[in-house]
Amino acid sequence: MKKVIYAIIICLLATGCVNENPKGQIEESYTSATDVEHNLVATLYNYIGGNAESQGLMGTPRGVYDFNSLTTDEQIIPVRGGDWYDGGFWQRLYYHSWTASESPLQNTWDYLYKVVMLCNRSLYFIDANRNVLTTDEYKRFSAEVRAIRAMFYFYLMDMYGRVPLVTAYDIPLAKVKQNERSEVFKFCMSEFNDVLPFLSEENSNYEGLHYGRLTKPVVWFLMAKLYLNAEVYLDDVWTDAVHPSGSLMQFDVDGEQLNAWQAAVVYCDKITACGYELERNAARNFAIHNETSKENIFTIPMNKILYANQFWYLFRSRHYAHGSALGLDAENGASATLSTVNAFGYGTKQVDSRFALSFYADTVKVNGKVVCLDDGKPLVYHPLEISSVTTGSPYEQTAGARMKKYEADATAYEAGKLQDNDIVLYRYADVLLMKAEALVRDGKDGSPYLNQVRSRANMPLCECTLENILRERLLELVWEGWRRNDLVRYGLFHRLPSLQSVAVDETDAHTIVFPIPATTLDLNKQLTQNEGYDIG
Repeated sequence: MKKVIYAIIICLLATGCVNENPKGQIEESYTSATDVEHNLVATLYNYIGGNAESQGLMGTPRGVYDFNSLTTDEQIIPVRGGDWYDGGFWQRLYYHSWTASESPLQNTWDYLYKVVMLCNRSLYFIDANRNVLTTDEYKRFSAEVRAIRAMFYFYLMDMYGRVPLVTAYDIPLAKVKQNERSEVFKFCMSEFNDVLPFLSEENSNYEGLHYGRLTKPVVWFLMAKLYLNAEVYLDDVWTDAVHPSGSLMQFDVDGEQLNAWQAAVVYCDKITACGYELERNAARNFAIHNETSKENIFTIPMNKILYANQFWYLFRSRHYAHGSALGLDAENGASATLSTVNAFGYGTKQVDSRFALSFYADTVKVNGKVVCLDDGKPLVYHPLEISSVTTGSPYEQTAGARMKKYEADATAYEAGKLQDNDIVLYRYADVLLMKAEALVRDGKDGSPYLNQVRSRANMPLCECTLENILRERLLELVWEGWRRNDLVRYGLFHRLPSLQSVAVDETDAHTIVFPIPATTLDLNKQLTQNEGYDIG
């Protein structure tokens, strides 16, 4: 533990604090492969999740998940009287008026780079302790660390666009430079290809040796995402809204030249070949004990006794009375937007069957009993009354459908945030929808894969168009953190319906990436701001 804390202190890269002379630091030596694996590989997984703001890929607030979800047409945290103004932060996310000075934006950058530098540190000391490793152990340990690092660069590239690509533990600050988004894309792809032969092909979701760890299917999932978004990631001039054609791109995949869409299909098929399949009941993927789901590809393991990782989003969304009825707590915040509940057909005869899985709406019941407010009246959520500011409305505290997708763990600790449900990062339903989309973009029929997902939900088959796929991704993957990524790929993120109520230039595409944080620019003068943003 002392070694991990020490590493964090010396790993404040790219915000300007690269260690200028790591050779002078205490060298870490180990006497066995087990020690190397425990201290330099396994410990990195402590940072996939988190228990503080802006930490973890999912689970905590004001971090990766919020910037990819509360900036979209999927969900919103409205101002409710004296609640949730928070200096206007949530409103700025919703209206795309964030600035480079947002402290959560800086904290998220710092978190992502902290893990990158911890990976660089691990690789440095794996190499330094090569004498206690067999050749196979050295390759396996190094490959897993490189895969984790590439995964974090995927998130950095996706969110911030132009970022420093630092792969050494002992690089002086003077040599840290900003890389174009296309360079980071190519780095991620190269790293994943290089490490794949040394990763296990076992599933990551089952309890056992590889539970919660990066294996081949996890990397294949990320590679499919990279190829599906290649038109976006290989576009270094994103503000003109003109992208290169994925159909014309050429990539070497297993010795064959394929375009972006064909390559995405290959990696989706590799995942299928590993035995992943849709659970008959989608709720199984989000149950209190979901670690044996056949559908979940990569999760953040949760155990209220063993792990510190937390899941804030149910707690943050529920009304106070709802939380109390569960014996937990609540913050009465995040709700589905009006466009989301309309997409589900709420209030119509054609409501999507997944609405009941995904949302609390109407009269709230816990264990069959109606939940009541302090005045004795039933707690009723009103999905159609949501707006960015509910202050003064009769539905000030009750507007909006609330997050339900994860089964409520009545035995959770920390007011409901320390639960036993694993946090789902990647799952097989997404793979099928990615394949359907890639096929359609390549001029082929993706309907078997789109409709496989719809059939599981007992919904009518539909025509496999790009528009229908995007809608299906919202219906199937709501609350799972992919909405911004999807809207950017479809060219819709910077002109959301929610923005039409304010003065916004709908052709302004710079917001498809976030600004480089102001403090980072202050500390490292070699970095420059993304186009369209002020420095601070």
